[in-house]
Amino acid sequence: MTRGAWLVVALCGWAMLAQAATPMDDVLARGARDGNAPAWAISVATPAGWTRDCCTYARAIGVNAVLYQGEWSGKPQRVMVLNVWPRELGTLADEVQADRKRYLQHDPAGRTSTFVVRHPAMPCEASVYEGSDHVDDVLVFCDPGAASGVRLSWSMAFDDADPARQALLDDFMRVVVASRWMKDTAAPATHAP
Repeated sequence: MTRGAWLVVALCGWAMLAQAATPMDDVLARGARDGNAPAWAISVATPAGWTRDCCTYARAIGVNAVLYQGEWSGKPQRVMVLNVWPRELGTLADEVQADRKRYLQHDPAGRTSTFVVRHPAMPCEASVYEGSDHVDDVLVFCDPGAASGVRLSWSMAFDDADPARQALLDDFMRVVVASRWMKDTAAPATHAP
């Protein structure tokens, strides 16, 4: 079995078994009202041993939040990244296709595969990218619904020979299926993400 096939099987299996149990007050990131899109919050429980960051490293690299283990290294490997953006493309499948196209333009020798994630609160679709640089990426796009005005993604990169690969993927999928979008009624209108 190729490493990509193994990765897809492992992630699909975990996605089917995952159960969400996230308290709604475990907010990781917030975003301000933007046009018709209400202010939002993303909540998720953090796996043991991971550090939450929305405002220091995440802001420095231009994302809404990151989860990482140990000290911040600045490398993308082993970092869970949350991105939230205004809805622009028509469907979740369009988001996945656009991202896949960008990836293959950047790395024509890379390989991609997709699978559906069984998130209990919103549709999600995942892509696995196997880079010619021997760095693999898992990217999950989710759609909290038209009323949210946004879409979100979780991503994580890791070396294809990382001995902690399965534990990293398990933690990553726990975070993905436990994440929740909600209107942020406590956020002021000028609150920045």
